[in-house]
Amino acid sequence: MENKEYLSVEYKKAIFEQYSKGGATDTGSPEAQVALFTKRISHLTEHLKKNKKDNASRLGLLKLVGKRRKLLSYLAKKDINRYRAIIKELGIRK
Repeated sequence: MENKEYLSVEYKKAIFEQYSKGGATDTGSPEAQVALFTKRISHLTEHLKKNKKDNASRLGLLKLVGKRRKLLSYLAKKDINRYRAIIKELGIRK
């Protein structure tokens, strides 16, 4: 297995503290979830660059991208300013 530091409790808490409105305990806000998905997507992308035939991880990556897209669409419908802020902060595009 590769290193699992990116999924550790401390790593997730740091992400939630940085991107959510309620601190480390606010794990359900769309901003926090999008930030976590973005970090996981970037990690899986790097993994797939080295392991081109890992189709199981590729499927997981595609599911994560779909979940993130749905959350971003929801956020854009609910509050466009929060959507623009998270897009700018994470440096992603839809």
